[in-house]
Amino acid sequence: MLKCVAIDDEPLALALLEDNISKVPYLQLVAKCSDTLEATKVLQENKIDLAFIDIQMPGLTGLEFIESLSQKPMFILITAYKQYALESYSLNVVDYLVKPVPLTRFIAACNKAYELYQLKNKAISPQAAPMHNDFFFLNADYSLVKVFFKDILWIEGLKDYIKVHLKQGNKPIITRMTLKEIEDQLPVSLFIRIHKSYIISIENITSIKKNNVFIQDVKLPVGETYRDNIQKLTGKKEN
Repeated sequence: MLKCVAIDDEPLALALLEDNISKVPYLQLVAKCSDTLEATKVLQENKIDLAFIDIQMPGLTGLEFIESLSQKPMFILITAYKQYALESYSLNVVDYLVKPVPLTRFIAACNKAYELYQLKNKAISPQAAPMHNDFFFLNADYSLVKVFFKDILWIEGLKDYIKVHLKQGNKPIITRMTLKEIEDQLPVSLFIRIHKSYIISIENITSIKKNNVFIQDVKLPVGETYRDNIQKLTGKKEN
């Protein structure tokens, strides 16, 4: 569970941020703050893992606030301004979200923070029990659906939507997200991009014939741009 704080001087934006946080099962909102002075007190009195913060704030800006801290939690910036992105990454923020933020984009940023949290805890406590890193959450049917990587057969991109085809059930999960966005969340050891419209589970490949990959009885094409991926996987060049 990530303990987090929301920092924004706009009441409506803060309320929306609180609502988004409530939809992510592994986030626990410790406090809401309308300025950086209030946020400083919260960070001093609580162990905070992740902070969501606006840039344009009364007193210190969000960037100045991050820079002023000696002990920093992870930060995700949420702002109406695009021009501070480059400066923000010099402060090692986890992500930079531009308002209005779609829920799928918000969840992707949270997933990134969660993965960093897991890696950090493994590095500090190598003897500790392994963290859960074999699943992620997708926004579908007005809820967050927990999906295990091992259950995915292939993922199909349809413009701004994707279909996640699973081992169990005939109905794929459909969510508003690009194939590139979900590709960034998938372990490279388990999945491979074979086409501009397809990502497949390496474990569930049945066979490869010419420029097609078979997942069970489904034939999926290999795009010319991605043929090197298949060659690297198999160690063989198709004739």
